[in-house]
Amino acid sequence: MSAPGGTGLLACDVPLAQRYGLALVDLDGVAYRGPDPIEHASQGLVDARDAGMRLVFVTNNASREPEQVADQLTGLGIPTGPDEVMTAAQACAALLTTRLAPGARVLVVGGAGLRTAVTAAGFQVVSSADDEPEAVAQGFSPELGWTDLAEAAFAVERGAWHVASNLDLSLPQARGFAPGNGSLVAAVQAATGVVPDSAGKPSPTMYRLAVERAGATEALVIGDRLDTDLAGARSGGYPGLHVLTGVSSARDAVLAVPGERPHFLGADLRALHVAHPAPVQGPDGWWECRGQTARVSDGRLELADHPGATDVLDLARAACAAVWSAVDAGETVDADTVPELPVGSD
Repeated sequence: MSAPGGTGLLACDVPLAQRYGLALVDLDGVAYRGPDPIEHASQGLVDARDAGMRLVFVTNNASREPEQVADQLTGLGIPTGPDEVMTAAQACAALLTTRLAPGARVLVVGGAGLRTAVTAAGFQVVSSADDEPEAVAQGFSPELGWTDLAEAAFAVERGAWHVASNLDLSLPQARGFAPGNGSLVAAVQAATGVVPDSAGKPSPTMYRLAVERAGATEALVIGDRLDTDLAGARSGGYPGLHVLTGVSSARDAVLAVPGERPHFLGADLRALHVAHPAPVQGPDGWWECRGQTARVSDGRLELADHPGATDVLDLARAACAAVWSAVDAGETVDADTVPELPVGSD
């Protein structure tokens, strides 16, 4: 599909669940946090389905089978079938088919989900660099250890193609942020000096596979990370909703580089059921969104309070417009003048 015009926020005068027939929904930080639910996620997604929106859950986590992901979502009050889950493992296997012949040997360093996906794609899974694999497929698994990473490094040093399911440096958990697959891949890269290819977000591969599977022509991407979810939306030409329940904050969105900017902002998944305003520029360089205003002057972000304007999310939208416009015009904006914007669920 063609990318939404421009690099700024989009306006949508009807609820997003009515405007878009398909949503590609991230998991960690959006639908749940580790084993725990995220407030308003279940109701927001169930109501979206009731409004006619189809859902495909698209995750950079390659450690689990689609059936396991679907079971967890169902247990959290979001009824889901395995065919509604697209994992980075499946995208990784699809990427391998672009260069390897059926039956090629692949060293899988990851969980059961990655092994299943690589096998289903027609490859022979091996466990040692001494098996002379043509590729190393690396995905996250909490059980991975030094021995696994060393085996991957040995194979890559001998010429195997290194393919990562994703490059997320961190993984949201109930207790905080843990090292993600990207951190483990970086260890292999540091040992070998070889830069891996990646199938997961921010590559739009998974989004395109999910849209094709659904038989759709457009989709709304929903994510919490600017550098993966929303970057993938931008690179794939899909509108992206940034929900503030995970990794990236409203301040992060204001300071986002063009290739990682969201098209819509929402505190949580209730954002699917409201219209979304876009800021407009007024006199003296001020950007206004439903009474909240912001501008950049001499490289500094300025925010103005107005009577009756209480929505911090609208202030974040105005700040995004002001900073993005200034940056796109070649101006340098002092990041220290961009405050934390405490947007969140209530």
